[in-house]
Amino acid sequence: MGVLTGLWLVLSAPTAQAFDTKARAAYVMDQGTDTVLLDKNANTPLPPASMSKLMTLYVAFEAVRDGRLTMDEELPVSAHAMSYRGSTMFLDTTDRVRVEDLLRGIIVLSGNDACAVIAEALSPDGTEAGFARYMTRRAREMGMTDSTFTNSNGWPDPNHRMSVRDLAILADRLIEDFPEFYPLFSEKEFTFDGRAPSNVNNRNPLLALDIGADGLKTGHTEEAGYGLVGSAKQGDRRVIFVLSGLNSTRERAEESEAVVNWSFRQFIKKTLARQGQPVEQAEVWMGDSPTVGLVPAQDLEILLPALSDGVVNAEVVYTGPVTAPIVAGEQLAELVLQPEDLPEMRLPLVAQNDVGTGGFPVKIVTAARILVSRVLNGPEGEL
Repeated sequence: MGVLTGLWLVLSAPTAQAFDTKARAAYVMDQGTDTVLLDKNANTPLPPASMSKLMTLYVAFEAVRDGRLTMDEELPVSAHAMSYRGSTMFLDTTDRVRVEDLLRGIIVLSGNDACAVIAEALSPDGTEAGFARYMTRRAREMGMTDSTFTNSNGWPDPNHRMSVRDLAILADRLIEDFPEFYPLFSEKEFTFDGRAPSNVNNRNPLLALDIGADGLKTGHTEEAGYGLVGSAKQGDRRVIFVLSGLNSTRERAEESEAVVNWSFRQFIKKTLARQGQPVEQAEVWMGDSPTVGLVPAQDLEILLPALSDGVVNAEVVYTGPVTAPIVAGEQLAELVLQPEDLPEMRLPLVAQNDVGTGGFPVKIVTAARILVSRVLNGPEGEL
C-alpha cells in the first residue's frame, strides 16, 4: 500500500506583504490557527533580558496551582535578592512579601529582586542558580529547545539565552495554561508599599492603546536592546508576537503597534470545512463498505492574506487503501494546505463512521481482484 494524494481544492487567496521589521529577531503567530505570520532569526538564541522573567512566572504559577505556594504566603528576602539593581521593588532583608505582590511586582514593575525571592523559594537547592537549572529543564519539556537560563530575571550573562520563537511558545502556554493569572499582565500600575514611586508603571507601551493588547513583558539591556513579548486580541483572533534587538523605547513602541495592526489588517480567518463534513472518500480494504468519508474532527480554519491575488493548494494525503475494521473518529489522513507566502499547514482528517470487516462475499471479490491483477500486471500490480 502506498501514500495516496488527492487534490481537493484550489482556493482563490491573496498575497500578504511581508512585514519589514527593524528588530534583530521577530516572531509573529496567530494563536487560533497556529499560523506563523513572521519569522526573522526566530530560532537564534539571544539575550532575552527581562522577557525571560516570563519563565519564572510560569514556574511560579505552576507552584501556586500545585499548592506548593499560596498567593497570601509571605516569603523572606535574602541578601542575594536584595543585592539586585536595575528594575526592582526595593526589597530588603527585613521584608516578608506576599506571593501575589511578588508576582505583580515581576509583571508590572519588572522586579529583579522579586524574581530572586520566588526563585529561592522554589529552587530544588534553595539557590537562584538551582532554580535557573530547573527552568532550563522545564523549558526543554515544553519544547523550548533554544533556551538556557542562568538566573531568574534576565540579568546579563553570556550563557543566559532564549530565542524569540521560544518566547512565543512560552507566551502561548501562559495564556492557555493560566487564564486565572493572565489578567495580571494587563495591569498598568502597581504601587507596592509606597516605597518606589519611580517604578509603578507597566512598561508595555501597547496597554494604553485601543488595539486589544493585554500582555505580556518588555525587556532591555545594553546587549539585548529593547524587546517585547506581546499579545493582542481582536474579535475571535489573538496574535502573539516577540520583537528583540530594537534601538529605543520609542522604536519598540512603534514597531510593536505596527506589527499588531499588520497582523489583524492583512490577514483574515476562513473556515474551509465544518466538523463532520466529508472532504474526501478513502478506499477501504476488506471492509463491509468500499469507502469511508474523511472528515475534520473540528471546524478547519485557516488564516489567509486579505489583499491581492493568489492560490491555496490543498491535498488529502493518506496511506491506502485503509484496512478494515475502522472506528469512527480514527485519524486516517491529513489535509495539506500551502497558502501563498505562509507556511504549509497539515490538518488531521478522521473516519466519518465505523467500517466493519467484510464477510465471505467481500473476501471472494477481493481474492478475484488480486488474481486478475496478477494475471494482467504481475505481482507488482496487486491491489
